[in-house]
Amino acid sequence: MSLTAPLPVATATPPDLAGRGRPRALVAVLSLAGIMASMQQTMVVPLIPQLPTLLGVSAADASWAVTATLLSAAVATPTVGRLADMYGKRRMMLICLAFVIVGSGVAALTTDLPGLLVGRAFQGMGIGIIPLGISAMRDHLPVRALPRATAKMSASLGVGGAFGLPLGALLVGHASWHAMFVVSAVTAALVIVLVLRFVPESPAPGGRFDLVGAVGLSLSLLALLLALSKGSTWGRPVTLGLFGGAAALLVAWAVWELRVPQPLVDLRVSRRRQVLLTNLTSPLFGFGILTSSLVFPQLLQLSAETGYGFGQSVLVAGLLQAPGGIAMMLMSSVSARITERAGPRTSLMTGALVTAVGYAFAVFWHGELWQVVVAVSVAAAGVGIAYGAMPALIMGAVPLGQTAAANSVNNLTKAVGTSLASATAGMVLAGMTTTVAGHTHPSHAAFVLVLVIAAVASLVAVAVAFFLPRGRAR
Repeated sequence: MSLTAPLPVATATPPDLAGRGRPRALVAVLSLAGIMASMQQTMVVPLIPQLPTLLGVSAADASWAVTATLLSAAVATPTVGRLADMYGKRRMMLICLAFVIVGSGVAALTTDLPGLLVGRAFQGMGIGIIPLGISAMRDHLPVRALPRATAKMSASLGVGGAFGLPLGALLVGHASWHAMFVVSAVTAALVIVLVLRFVPESPAPGGRFDLVGAVGLSLSLLALLLALSKGSTWGRPVTLGLFGGAAALLVAWAVWELRVPQPLVDLRVSRRRQVLLTNLTSPLFGFGILTSSLVFPQLLQLSAETGYGFGQSVLVAGLLQAPGGIAMMLMSSVSARITERAGPRTSLMTGALVTAVGYAFAVFWHGELWQVVVAVSVAAAGVGIAYGAMPALIMGAVPLGQTAAANSVNNLTKAVGTSLASATAGMVLAGMTTTVAGHTHPSHAAFVLVLVIAAVASLVAVAVAFFLPRGRAR
């Protein structure tokens, strides 16, 4: 089953004209949009411990405030990417931003968990802005400006996540918990104005939308991500059933995509070595960046009585993550320079190696606050270098008319990595515990083990990236 798209009605600005216009404003607006969208993922995290009391729900139910956003982002991203290639990237960006505003408004007005989850699910759809922005840059910027611009846009995923934690903690601690959603709505509305002013529409050739493929991929992703994020809570039979269902649905979906004339995801393009290997490294980096957000805040807030915790407040723990966001932002330019001189393969391998060094440092040295800040910053710097290389690798290997869909799939693989990191860290920290003053906490060995796993994942990314084509993206 497919839906026919009408011929595009938006008039796209030719790439050469747009590139000679206001490229700096275009890059700044799109990067701001990406930071705003990624902040929705982490800004609510400081609120989670308070939700059981505020809404009268269990801690397990409260965790759905994070899971709902993750699931909606993963399901919506590939669909939004394909629609953007058909109808125009700016148009779909505006729709994503509208969902963020609606979701923020619902969450700001709700007083119960179902309303909050609906709002958070709508907010999660904003994450599709990042691959759309990267693809729009390819349409409207000169070739020489692309490496730096796409590196900044790609890094916005981690930058927003790093700054979302302290901002959420600040709002939760000094205002009503609804205030964070008001801030999200106002910020998204401002970004809409800026996008309308500074981002031209891209060429929109139309086509046929693969509805069966979209539904099939969405259902398989839901099953997979639920198994990863909720498997430890729901037990082995349900978890195995979800994994089995996800595998069966993915096989059926792949068969369909290979047969349909205009698929949601062109698997023939996706299995090209450059695209395939880049998408294999993406979840490893998704694992790395979320490990930092999961382990270090817990370690910082853990009671000093344990002998390895720091006893810091939620706000301080969030602020100590901010240097990682700054490092990621700064390293986007470094990534672009490496890509220009040695190719994106070198950037990706360099970023993976730096990330591994950051986590290896943390394995041995995390007893002082400055050591934690160094580890966070180095690991984030590595992710920033690597994230900047991925769009160059993807866009150098796919047709112009598939850039949004291809970047969206790459973004999706990162989401799988973050889900895997959450499941792995949660399992380790819950399974290796110690009791101090009558309270049960994750043991010191548990934190070290998670850091070791993150370092190993980064080294695996180095090994996978080694097999990418050498030189400039092609």
